[in-house]
Amino acid sequence: MVREPGNTRPATAADTSPTAGASTGELVAQASRQISDLVGLELALARAELAEKGKDAGRGARLFGGAGVIAFYGGGAVVVAAVAGLAVVWPVWAAALVVGVVLLAVAGVLVLAGRKQFGRAGPPVPEKATASMKADVREIKDHLSERHHHE
Repeated sequence: MVREPGNTRPATAADTSPTAGASTGELVAQASRQISDLVGLELALARAELAEKGKDAGRGARLFGGAGVIAFYGGGAVVVAAVAGLAVVWPVWAAALVVGVVLLAVAGVLVLAGRKQFGRAGPPVPEKATASMKADVREIKDHLSERHHHE
């Protein structure tokens, strides 16, 4: 709380702030450093968020892969049973043909449904980091606007 000689007004919090008495160049340099630090922290948050999402997606993909292998063998057994059942009344080749055509039709429907779902998914975006970055930009703009009006 240093007072200049001849200054009779009491010292205020504004007199002791780190920016009190700083030149415009110093303030710009300080703001530049702070913005650089802030951007670095926001990028670190985005990296961490995407890494966590990637780990979760990897675990899910492995579980789906394992389920797919088991379902493949189970589906094979069901197909063999369907062909064997139809072979009681039809020749084996006709039973296998009918079962094969039905399976291909089901696969076609699933492909169309999957393609439609991928279209809805959109790009993977670090939502928390994006929201935080937008809030920071808004805060900086508001602060600069207030500072500009006070000068």
